[in-house]
Amino acid sequence: MFKHLNLLLLLLLYIFNYSETTTRSVKGKKGGNVTLSCDFKAKDIYYIHLSRRKSILSCQNEECESESESESQNGRVFKEGSCDVIIKDLRLSDAGKYILRIYYTSYQTELKRQIRTYRLHFQDFISVKKGEELKMDVLLMNAYKVVHWSRRSTGRKEDWNRGHGVRSDRMTIRDGNLTISNFTSTDAGTYEVLDSEGEILIMVTVTESKDKMNYINYDTQQHTPPIPSEAYWIVPVELSVFLLILVALKRKRMHRCPGAQMHIC
Repeated sequence: MFKHLNLLLLLLLYIFNYSETTTRSVKGKKGGNVTLSCDFKAKDIYYIHLSRRKSILSCQNEECESESESESQNGRVFKEGSCDVIIKDLRLSDAGKYILRIYYTSYQTELKRQIRTYRLHFQDFISVKKGEELKMDVLLMNAYKVVHWSRRSTGRKEDWNRGHGVRSDRMTIRDGNLTISNFTSTDAGTYEVLDSEGEILIMVTVTESKDKMNYINYDTQQHTPPIPSEAYWIVPVELSVFLLILVALKRKRMHRCPGAQMHIC
């Protein structure tokens, strides 16, 4: 039913020739939910349609029809309110561009359209010890290249390209993972997974993991460093030496002045 409605809407929009488009970036978290907000206050919304390469969801008034790209996506995408769309249980494969078309009638009963474009991307953080293996689950179906921004360089370096593969002998590809063997400090930095339009799908920040220090750097953390164990016996020893010197001086004085207990020298 909705497919015939789509054809009718396209015909009407061709006649009225009116549409408005906005684009926004949306950050998601693996396993979480994300809302594609339409921010549209028109009361007379007639039809909405969400697509991503293929149709995902179509809603006419309160009646919605799921047209998921794959069976695994069933039940994860639904409409909320007048035209907001929620995606539940996010997966990295959900990253990419979504287009929401909103059809509504104006006060003059003319059919109009607004288009919302969403760029859904993910951000991740990984800490790796030197010499270990760095594995990043980033090679999505719509990934075109992976670039690396090193903290020691101002420019970016392309590590992987769908047409040419990896750029280093230490890199391998397996099951959608980009793996770097024998991790070094130069491998730290930010890795961006880009689509064919140069838009970010996934951003991974990689840091070098180091063993904990014996004490906190008090210059930066404003903490007092621990007192060495030797400091606990330095004061008693110095006091003992001082007392011995006083006793020796007193004996020497009494030796020079016999009867010092009764007379003053």
